[in-house]
Amino acid sequence: MANMLQDQPYKNREHVLAEIRRCATASTVSSFLSFLFVIIGIISDASNTTLGLTSLTWFLLAIFAAIHTIAPSMHLVVAKHFLGIETESKKE
Repeated sequence: MANMLQDQPYKNREHVLAEIRRCATASTVSSFLSFLFVIIGIISDASNTTLGLTSLTWFLLAIFAAIHTIAPSMHLVVAKHFLGIETESKKE
């Protein structure tokens, strides 16, 4: 754990690219889940049945998944920004 908390946020370029891939995957999965929960909530409400949970619960899960998408997206932006700064510093 102490090795992770160094002066530099990333070890090397490959580490940054791995973080970008991991955060992009997490963001995509969270977005997909939020859309899936919305669709299940709409189907549950339209058919007037409970598909495991009530339609309001599905909508609340969709909101939670959509909010959860923000964290990996912000990390993705920071990693891409760091990668851009590194590329620009190598050009100079």
